[in-house]
This record gives sequence, C-alpha cells and structure tokens, in this order.
Amino acid sequence: MTTDEATLIIRDVRPWGGARSDIRVADGRIVSVVPTSADPSDPGATVVDGRGQLALPGLVNTHAHVDKSWWGHEWEPYGGEGGTQGRIAHERARRDALGIPSEGVATRVLREGLRTGTTRVRTHVDVDLGVGLRGIEAVRAAAAALDGAVEVSIVAFPQDGVLRRPGVLDLLRQAALAGADHVGGLDPSLIDRDPVGQLDGLFAIAADTGCGIDIHLHEPAELGAFSFDLVLDRVERLGIAPGKVNIAHGFAIVDVGPVRRRDLLARMASLGVTMTTVAPVRMRQLPLHEFDEAGVRFGFGTDGIRDLWSPYGDGDLLGIAWQYARAGGIVRDEDLVRVVELASRDGARFVTEEQHDLVAGARADVVLLDAENPMDALVRRVPRSLVVAGGRVFDPAALAQRPWE
Repeated sequence: MTTDEATLIIRDVRPWGGARSDIRVADGRIVSVVPTSADPSDPGATVVDGRGQLALPGLVNTHAHVDKSWWGHEWEPYGGEGGTQGRIAHERARRDALGIPSEGVATRVLREGLRTGTTRVRTHVDVDLGVGLRGIEAVRAAAAALDGAVEVSIVAFPQDGVLRRPGVLDLLRQAALAGADHVGGLDPSLIDRDPVGQLDGLFAIAADTGCGIDIHLHEPAELGAFSFDLVLDRVERLGIAPGKVNIAHGFAIVDVGPVRRRDLLARMASLGVTMTTVAPVRMRQLPLHEFDEAGVRFGFGTDGIRDLWSPYGDGDLLGIAWQYARAGGIVRDEDLVRVVELASRDGARFVTEEQHDLVAGARADVVLLDAENPMDALVRRVPRSLVVAGGRVFDPAALAQRPWE
C-alpha cells in the first residue's frame, strides 16, 4: 500500500462545515482530505457515505470520573448529606454494593461517551485506602476492552483527601510510578486544612516522577484565589513544564474581581497552567474572551455521570459545551465555533500532544452530524450519525445501552 492509498474512505462530508470532501484513512490515521470524488474507492477500501453531513474531530472529555458511575444499575436514589464531605461519606458507604470501581462500570461509561462522539478522555480515578490502585487497573482494563477506540489519560485522584488519610500520598506516588499521567489534589484548605502540606506533597511527586498535577479547586473567592497563588508559586519555583499542571473547576476565578482575575490569568498563561470546567449550571461560566485573550487554555468535562454525587449526566460532551454556551450567553457565530473547537480540536491537548483535527497525519477521530455547520450542531445538540475512532467505524445506534442494564 502506498502512502496515498486508504483502507477507509469517509466520503462526501463537510469538515467543519466547509466544502464537500473525502476523508481518507489508513492504519487508523487520516492520510488525506480531498474534494469529494465520483469514484473514491481504493482497492479493498471500505467506503462510508457521509451524505454531505457535517464532520467534526472527535470530542474530548477533559474532566471525567469514569470509575464511579452507577450506569448499568437500576435507579439509585440520591442519599446521604449534601456538600463535599457528605458526598464523600455517602460514596464510601455505597460504592462496594454498586461494584465501584470495576472494569464493567468504566467500560459502560466509556462506551456511552463513544456513542456520542467522545474519542479522548482525561479521567480522575479514585485512589484511597479502601480501593488502593484497583480503580486505575479497572479503567485501564476498560480502555483495553474497547481496543483503544477511546484514548484515556489517567489522573490518580485522592477524593477523600491527601494528608488527612495517612498513606494516600504514598498511594499517589505509587500510581505515578506505575504510569498515571497526573496526580490529583482536592481543596487543600477545606479538605486537608493544610494547603502548603498538600501541595508540597503533590509537587514533590510530580518533580520526582515527571507526572503532571490536576487538582480540584472548589474553594470560593479569595480562599480559592489563595490556592491558585500557592499552585502557581510552586509551578514557577520548580520550573514545571507548560501544560503539566491543571486546575479543575476553579470556581474562585469567576468569584474574584476583574483585576484579580486578570492578574491570575496572566500568571497562569506565563506558566502554562490550564483549566477545565464542567460548566456548572448554577454558577457563572469561565469568561471565554478573557481566557483566550490571556492565552489560558481550558477544556470541557462531564464530571461524574449518574454517580453517587448526582443522578445527572449522560456522557455527552457536546451537551456540556451547549450548557457552557447557553449559560454564558454566547450567541455570536465566531464564539459558538470557538466553543466547538474547545470541545474537540483544542481540548485534545489535555490528553495527547499530537494534532487532533480533520487533517492529514492526525488520528482518524471523526464525528458525523446532520447539521448545517458547527454552530447549528452546538445549539441543537444534534445527535451523532456516525463515529470513527482511531479509524474504526462505530454506529451510535449499535452502541446504545439502557442506563439500568
């Protein structure tokens, strides 16, 4: 086979809403994107007729918890107390009965994401004294069960705290040494009540092993901004490479005033610190233009999906992008397209260093939608017609599963 020959041709699609084209694929990668041909076949190539539909790169979930869903079980009533501490306690009380974590749980969640077009995921996986590293093993097995259709990047996540549970810091180090891409943290002032201790411990692991850090920060206003400062101080002092440290949620960034936010964003941009958001419906959204003008990258995530924290969630990353745009009052075409870019092309940098787009050389991750253009696809949350992941063709209808089975 020559470099121009294809084993799969996705015929007659409109990449990003542009001219009708054929996307030619070989060995799981795009080899060319050319004007639609009347006779596109290469000898032995499989041809998929796109019927002029919109083509987008695979969606990217930059903040998931695929290890801890009750997807596949009968309805689980919301129980326990509210708040972070209450949810942690309830999860610890119920997770074993629901088989959390397990390969089956993680596979169902990844499969549902794939059905709606997600081909790359950064997932936080609980690491604590009760499960050890078993959750990471389950998620890796789930990714293998899908034969690499969904590329998964793992964050070893201390949901129950880092320092207040002796031994967790050692587990995080073990996870990093065993190949976890990042270690996580959680509200260092509110959970461990020792922000310097928690962050010093996490950054020591990162410095020693080369892994990244992806820390949950729910802390509000100036308390949260203080945690931002502590994180940025350590990135600067240790010379952590750009893109290696991420702040998830980061509610404080929209709580503080515009000058404080401007200064934080400028410092984040200079150090290459990124953010991820799950676009919470009851809170202000990350300001798109301020982030882009400052040069701070951010991505969208689903957070938990039907888990013991909340019964909401369906794994559709495009739905999260819609939620962000609608709640943030985003209406102009260029801004709607920018949101789709963040949900797909640009979000991939949270999972991979390689280019993620409908271009030659990229992994063949393609989503087809019966939509006029990216703006239409976003505002109507158009169902996915076909998903190609790593060059493999998936029919969303064949991937469909009842949430309770």
